[in-house]
Amino acid sequence: MNVPFTTNGFLSPPVLELVKKYQEDLQKKPKFESSPIHVDEIASKIAYFYERIRKITDWKEENILRRNAIERILKRSLISEISKFNFIFKSNINEIAEPLVLELIRGGHLPNDEIPREKIEEVDKVLKKYIYLIRNAPFNSTNSSFVLKKKVNFFDWLLSIAACEIEETLSFPVKENALIEAMTLLMNERIRFVPTNAISENDKFVQTYIAVHRTLFDLDEAIIAYHLLKHQYPSWSNPSEEFLKKITENIFTVWETIDNILHHHFSKEFFNICEKTDTVFTILSDILGSFKNEPEKIVPILSDKENFKKQVVKYYNQRLTTLKSRLFKLAIFSTLSVFVSNWFSFFVVEVPLAHFFYQGFSLSAAIFDFVVPSIVMFVLVAIIRPPSSSNLNRVLGLSYSFVYSNEEKEIYEIKFKKKRRPITSFIIALFYLIAFLVSFGAVAYFFYLVKIPPTSVILDTIGIALNVFAALVIRNKAREITVEEKTSFGEFFLDIISLPIAETGSWLASKWREYNVVAVFFNVIVETPFISFIEFIESWRGFLKERKADIH
Repeated sequence: MNVPFTTNGFLSPPVLELVKKYQEDLQKKPKFESSPIHVDEIASKIAYFYERIRKITDWKEENILRRNAIERILKRSLISEISKFNFIFKSNINEIAEPLVLELIRGGHLPNDEIPREKIEEVDKVLKKYIYLIRNAPFNSTNSSFVLKKKVNFFDWLLSIAACEIEETLSFPVKENALIEAMTLLMNERIRFVPTNAISENDKFVQTYIAVHRTLFDLDEAIIAYHLLKHQYPSWSNPSEEFLKKITENIFTVWETIDNILHHHFSKEFFNICEKTDTVFTILSDILGSFKNEPEKIVPILSDKENFKKQVVKYYNQRLTTLKSRLFKLAIFSTLSVFVSNWFSFFVVEVPLAHFFYQGFSLSAAIFDFVVPSIVMFVLVAIIRPPSSSNLNRVLGLSYSFVYSNEEKEIYEIKFKKKRRPITSFIIALFYLIAFLVSFGAVAYFFYLVKIPPTSVILDTIGIALNVFAALVIRNKAREITVEEKTSFGEFFLDIISLPIAETGSWLASKWREYNVVAVFFNVIVETPFISFIEFIESWRGFLKERKADIH
């Protein structure tokens, strides 16, 4: 039955299109000929427990846990494609799709008895495309070490894109994609450049699109890059042989182009603007989700300003109520992750170095080495404040301006900045350098005072930088319902001392990802025996069920 799609004419076209796509998806009943995939419950419980442990050690956000699991499986399954140890890491590329889907279901990333078997064929089709790209990428260099590094980085980038497409194949996020499109259209028509020719209309749209991904759902570069590839190359999802051959020949140019688009010199300005308005679409997502079983009510509710106001207030207050508990949960998981990382680095790296170069660790030094980084992470997350009481009125006004076409639109200007005078730039850089030296010096001096060995002082200072970077990322994500810009003096002072450390942590994190060749092999060594054990448990359970069936 088709839902009557009527309105009083006040809803903006992008919002109408958003509701239409969401309603059509809810009404769509996919037809599959085969029965859904089933995995053994006992094996699933063991795998699920393992995934919870990985959540602590990896410390990933909920919205990327499944994709992270897909990426881990791909790297483990395709290690032979980049390693020179093919005789050790053997894999049959034609038998990856089914184990991948089964492992996701066992780990609780997909529902049991709900995924149709046809999805395995779809995943296999996606995999073959990326395997072709990996095998036929034009690596032309006489420097073998450079080729290996480039190959690993390319492998990492391409498989992160593949993981996005596989996740979308298994569970297409209709509402989320429709919200991204609606916000992009609405923001694109409100953003103005001064002067107007500072950026092309296409570049403005693309940068708005990227900023919406980053602010609305905190999506990372992998999923944004995947969406950009689909935007730039409409045939990407269903390529012909000719297209695939051509894109493979130019894949490094494509990689570089996508990276340049993601790091456009105006990207920060777009991010700052979209961050001020994403609250509207976050709450709109909650409202749509609440009418999942009654989609025909969405348009009448949105069209009635008073009813819409009640819905905004309701879901704003819900998010405000849960914000503190969610931040506390983030603080706990991030602190546990830091503690586990410290435990590993302490026994594997710090203790051997301290005994080799110095006299080892005292008990008090060891305690400080463990506790301080964890406390720093917990405190930085715990002090995040919820928005002020006046923020709700601002959210309501902003929601009306986006949802209703007859409301006044707020224009956001991005001015082409002139270069600062050399003396001004020098003074700012000098102050930043002083803040950097003072912050890192204070951290290192504290560790030195508690008699931590010098080698561990260096490692712990690096660890603090990574912790501060992670904490500031969490603080930015905690602004999901904040529209007003209010900064206290304490927050201003905290930014002065923490930003240089956080920026260093960001750089270290990116470099670790770039040079972390070992991580690929670590996933293979740790997970391969465990997955074999899970498959054995499932086979054993199947055998026991067969024996039970013989007793009658």
